[in-house]
Amino acid sequence: MRTLACIAMGVVAASSLMPSAAAAQQPTVHVLEGGPTTVAWGYYWSEAPPVLRIESGDIVEMSTFLTSSPDRLERAGIPPEQVEPALRAVYAEVTERGPGGHILTGPVYVEGAEPGDVLEVRILSVEMPLAYGYNGCSGYIREACEGVGMKIVWLDREQNTAEFLPGVTVPLAPFFGSMGVAPPSDAGRWSSVPPWIHAGNIDNKEMVAGTTLFIPVHVAGALFEAGDGHAAQGDGEVDQTGIETSLRGRFQLIGRKDMSIEWPRGETPTHHIAMGSDEDLAEATRIAIQQAIALLGDVYDIAPRDAYQLISVACDLRITQLVDRKVGVHVMIPKSLF
Repeated sequence: MRTLACIAMGVVAASSLMPSAAAAQQPTVHVLEGGPTTVAWGYYWSEAPPVLRIESGDIVEMSTFLTSSPDRLERAGIPPEQVEPALRAVYAEVTERGPGGHILTGPVYVEGAEPGDVLEVRILSVEMPLAYGYNGCSGYIREACEGVGMKIVWLDREQNTAEFLPGVTVPLAPFFGSMGVAPPSDAGRWSSVPPWIHAGNIDNKEMVAGTTLFIPVHVAGALFEAGDGHAAQGDGEVDQTGIETSLRGRFQLIGRKDMSIEWPRGETPTHHIAMGSDEDLAEATRIAIQQAIALLGDVYDIAPRDAYQLISVACDLRITQLVDRKVGVHVMIPKSLF
């Protein structure tokens, strides 16, 4: 069993009741509930005050909010009693907002993390607390959305599916669209919309439970935040949204001083993932390929020319998303090759 003790601003710490020698080897579990005092609305920022401080290796269980207001949800057909009270409180009480629109839980300060390190984010679990999500319509071909408003999508959490249209069933694979750290200090308050070297709004649907995200650290403590939950999304996210919903997740945050990377990387049980983003799709593709070459060199000691050729014959390039000011491209590198 665990004991829970309130420590600050909606944050709860939990520790296992085990013998002292064994307990010292167990990571502390912190519960961070999203609310007016524990969110950063619309930004990643080197000067954002942390809402929680943890040791490297600790686990943070956090709740996050979908990116819509209570009023819009109700107008789209959500009964008032099914709108999260905490979301209402955030909209009523949080006045420091922008420049983006995502409500992100955090930031979390990881003790010992320094610029030049890597934050390893192990995604241990992702849960869907709501029985609904929504899909907006805008994005890459906005004229295709003429006359289309917010679409409420009811989630079958037992079957892990959603009927999107009559007779059209979508499998659910929940993930956090936005997970990131503070960008370099000279970037200022970085909008929650475009991804970059700090990760942020990468909208990579591979980042489900059981995967790991590696992010270069730019400021002391890393300042990790997460949000923009999706119950499902296709590569590209062409109308600007997947099935948007609130999520609850567990992350193990580990400061790595034995790694050095320029851009975020991912790892699933079956693949390594190299990522790139830029305003221009061609440049985002070039960055992703270069990062895949670097990853193959770092992990498998493959020479750059050989890595480039291997990418061409055995790896897949995918458009992560097209709608977040900076488009994203990622390279899927199968572990089965090695």
